[in-house]
Amino acid sequence: MGCAPSIHVSHSGVIYCRDSEESNSPHQTTTISQGTTTLHGLFVKTDAADSIPSVLAYQSRQPPPSTGPRRKERILLRKFSETKWNEQCIAYYCISASSTKYSQASTAEVQVGPMRLTQYPIQVLLIFAKEDNQSNGFWWACDRAGYRCNVAWTLESALECFLDKHQEIIVIDHRNSKYFDAEDICRSIRATELSEHTVILAVVPRTSADQEETSVLPLLDAGFDRQFMENSSVTACYNELVQIEHGEVRSQFKLRACNAVFTALDHCQEAVEITSEDHVIQYVNPAFERMMGYCKGELIGKELTELPKSDKNSADLLDNINTFIKKGKEWQGVYYARRKSGDSIQQHVKITPVVGQGGKIRHFVSLKRLHCTNENNKQLYKSHREDKYTGDNSQSESGSYKCKNRRKDSADIKSITSQSSDAPSLQTRRYSSMARIHSMTIEAPITKVINIINAAQENSPITVAEALDRVLEILRTTELYSPQLGTKDEDPHTSDLVGGLMNDGLRRLSGNEYVFSKNMNLSHTHLPVPNTINDVPPCIAQLLDNEESWDFNIFELEAVTNKRPLVYLGLKVFARFGVSEFLNCSEATLRAWLQVIEANYHSSNSYHNSTHAADVLHATAFFLGKERVKGSLDHLDEVAALIAATIHDVDHPGRTNSFLCNAGSELAVLYNDTAVLESHHTALAFQLTTKDSKYNIFKNIDRNRYRTLRQAIIDMVLATEMTKHFEHVNKFVNSINKPMASEETSPHSEGSNTECTANIKNFPDNQTLIKRMMIKCADVANPCRPLELCIEWAGRISEEYFAQTDEEKRQGLPVVMPVFDRNTCSIPKSQISFIDYFITDMFDAWDAFAHLPVLMQHLANNYKHWKTLDDLKCKSLRLPSENNN
Repeated sequence: MGCAPSIHVSHSGVIYCRDSEESNSPHQTTTISQGTTTLHGLFVKTDAADSIPSVLAYQSRQPPPSTGPRRKERILLRKFSETKWNEQCIAYYCISASSTKYSQASTAEVQVGPMRLTQYPIQVLLIFAKEDNQSNGFWWACDRAGYRCNVAWTLESALECFLDKHQEIIVIDHRNSKYFDAEDICRSIRATELSEHTVILAVVPRTSADQEETSVLPLLDAGFDRQFMENSSVTACYNELVQIEHGEVRSQFKLRACNAVFTALDHCQEAVEITSEDHVIQYVNPAFERMMGYCKGELIGKELTELPKSDKNSADLLDNINTFIKKGKEWQGVYYARRKSGDSIQQHVKITPVVGQGGKIRHFVSLKRLHCTNENNKQLYKSHREDKYTGDNSQSESGSYKCKNRRKDSADIKSITSQSSDAPSLQTRRYSSMARIHSMTIEAPITKVINIINAAQENSPITVAEALDRVLEILRTTELYSPQLGTKDEDPHTSDLVGGLMNDGLRRLSGNEYVFSKNMNLSHTHLPVPNTINDVPPCIAQLLDNEESWDFNIFELEAVTNKRPLVYLGLKVFARFGVSEFLNCSEATLRAWLQVIEANYHSSNSYHNSTHAADVLHATAFFLGKERVKGSLDHLDEVAALIAATIHDVDHPGRTNSFLCNAGSELAVLYNDTAVLESHHTALAFQLTTKDSKYNIFKNIDRNRYRTLRQAIIDMVLATEMTKHFEHVNKFVNSINKPMASEETSPHSEGSNTECTANIKNFPDNQTLIKRMMIKCADVANPCRPLELCIEWAGRISEEYFAQTDEEKRQGLPVVMPVFDRNTCSIPKSQISFIDYFITDMFDAWDAFAHLPVLMQHLANNYKHWKTLDDLKCKSLRLPSENNN
């Protein structure tokens, strides 16, 4: 049996109801106290009418009463005024015997960008002149929606209640002006500061069919947000309130969160400037005002072009910045700005485009801090510090804001040894050791570069010295060749691909381990004993006749060989390049080795199986046939490249390095989360090869040649790891492409391209770069294949990523690439991102060296295909018309 609620009148005369915890009786007597007066019974009269505000608080969530057999709770609180009692009040309290305890509405989580907010139950204020079906309809609608509802009958009580509760929704009766002026009430509420984020609804009388509907503008002018045509249906009232909650209230709730964001910006130490897409200043924070010497009122609403510019910037710098950010890319660099006083200061500036409505750039956010290299900036920092710490000379001299001269950052032996110390003997020994280290001839190349730049700075003009400062900052980073992926609103497909492919791992989770489904022992007694080479079946031989063409269909070979294309293609390719002769091994040994390697590829993988290995082998052989490649590599390099292509993904589990690291797999532990799979592929391949002489293709070559060959194979397989992708590409461009282009365009250069590449071949390091670039391009050449092959590969890699995402969710692991959810992923968009971020620049560089027009044509056609699908919002692999076929 539920507890009956009781109603009380406090000493101040406020009527409120609460749940009684004292009795389970269905006929609980209600007590109302006023001063020393205590009355009992269901019908109560009190003489406290003058001191009782007409505000009645309801927190019931029971449904409205029905005429059916079920007895349901109803609370009715009325105030009546009668002259014979001198405006005394009779409060009627009616309650059924079977009442239940009211429950509280739950809170909700709302996401605003990266912020997670808690929205508490909606509060509603009903302002009506008297109780009727319409007020009861809204009352029960609030009850059904779980809102907290208050009712007020006068302007004074409405204002008092609003200032106390700050309701999100206010419903005002606008049907009859005889009792009160609804527009005056609305204006009074709008006059309060708290009403900025409140939605006010006007209940207007229903118009007849022949009557023209009145304009809503007077209501909007009075401060109303919406109008509601009179309808006492609880469902109609409920629908209206719920729409307001999910529309205006939810939006206003998110807007209120901006106050915290702007508070953070106002207290930020970095100068922040926000402009529109047309470069009109919309916000600057106090740090910006202090740095530039302006007030907000002097800046907001002005275009950037109206502000004075420093003449120390290069002529085309602004155009370069504008061109960069208009493409949606983040720009970061050093820029001279002119303060209001006319001084020029040097700043580190980061400008981030912000994409808004319609997917277009709507704002630019600029973060600025002083670049501490000249005296003007030092003086500005000093003045800021003195303003903040007035009278504290010791603190202003301590120098936490002082700027070091980076031109003096390198170790100067004379200055170091001249420093004072409490332990001179120890310090002398330490500095003399440093001097000996600096005098040694063993020195890293990057150290030599930094020392040369430091020396050049000493006698350089200030502008050159400052530019070299920036160069030194870049050189001191560890990732010299890896671009920085911005934290702005990137395309999620690009972000996921880069994050998933270029990170070894994210974070460790205890208790989760990934174990290969394949047994990792090295005995292969289940494999057929290698026989002597027999004639290849005619259907396979016919396919292999076309293996030198780039358009060779590897999937047809997969079908006719029962998913064993690597053995047959390997025999043909290895014979063409004389691998057996170079290794001094029989064709039977070579065939047995190919069988062992192929047996250790997982046929259950949709992508990383022996068909992919055969495809990479085919691409490598195709590249080795190009004149420039052939003229740059010797026979050992060719053999190493073909073997590396064959083994480069052996025993691949169909999961990325990040997955293995997050799962705490044995391989990740073994290889310290670094190039886990690539290290495993090479190690296992050599273990398998040397395990048995029947398939040891290296058993007959001398030790020195084996070591050279082994090192080249390992280097090429490790180059397929994506974390070093940009390092390999940039080294190739700077060491191969640019010198070749310079030599070919030089007026003194004569002769053929072969003579041009002869100089490159003289450098072993350059040969290594060529081999790395070759296997990298072969490994991800799918977008450059004919369209039908490209589509098939895209479907296979997507399925493998989908399976990884499914398993990550099952095991509770971090989802490395959330965009690869099989229910929501757009395969065309993922292919576009992959081509834009990884493929285009790499194949442009490789084409400039090897001259591959057929590949570049396929790449352009395939990219156009994916863009067409993406423009049609198609998530599948083919056009809708193609799918129907």
